[in-house]
Amino acid sequence: MSQIFPRSANALVRSTLFGVLSLVLFGGWLVMTLMRSSWATKQNEFVEQPIQFSHAHHVGGVGIDCRYCHTSVEKSSFAGIPPTKTCMNCHSQIWTNAPILEPVRASFRTGTPLNWIRVNDLPDFVYFNHQIHIKQGVGCNVCHGPVDKMPLMYQAQSLLMEFCISCHKAPENFLRPRSEVFNMNYKVPADTTQLELGLKLKKEYGISSPEHMTSCSVCHR
Repeated sequence: MSQIFPRSANALVRSTLFGVLSLVLFGGWLVMTLMRSSWATKQNEFVEQPIQFSHAHHVGGVGIDCRYCHTSVEKSSFAGIPPTKTCMNCHSQIWTNAPILEPVRASFRTGTPLNWIRVNDLPDFVYFNHQIHIKQGVGCNVCHGPVDKMPLMYQAQSLLMEFCISCHKAPENFLRPRSEVFNMNYKVPADTTQLELGLKLKKEYGISSPEHMTSCSVCHR
C-alpha cells in the first residue's frame, strides 16, 4: 500500500504541536503578568478625589494622627472616612477662603457628604478587618505605604492574595509594638532584629499558627 502522507507531514505535525504548546504557554505567561501588573492592580496610581487632600502635609507636615480622621480603625473592620465636620474643625479657622476648599465649605453648608473615592479597595469577596490587624501590631504603612510622604494618595501595595499570604505565613516579619502601629517613621530598635522582635510579639499577642492564618475562611467568608 502506498504511503498516504509524505514524510514532511511528520515534521509539520511536530512543528504545529510545538507552536500550539508555545502559544498556550505564552498566553498563560501573558495573563499572569498582566494580572500582577499595575495596569490590573492599580498599584502606585494616584486617585482623583473631589479634594486633592495631601497626606504629606496633614500627616507628615502637621503631624495629625491617623485616628483623628479614621476614627473607627481601632474598633471596626472599616477604618472610616472622615465627615466634612472633621475637616471644618480646622478649616473654619485656617484657609477659610481658599478656593480649593470651597467644595468642603459647600458640603458643610448643605450637609451633602463629599464623594471620596476609595484608594485601597478590596474585592467584595475579601473580608479585611482593620481592628484585628492593629491589635496584633501591624503598622498602617505595612499595607498603605509611606502615607506621610504622599501629596496625593495612591495604593502602595498590589493587594493581591499573595501579598496578604506573605504576611499571614510569617507575621513575625511585619509586627511591631502596638504603641508604634500609627508611627509612620517606626524603626526596629538597634539592640534587636525584626525577626527577634516579631517572634516575641507573635507569642505575646497570641497570634495563630500559619495553618490557621492561611485558612481560606479567614479572608473569604
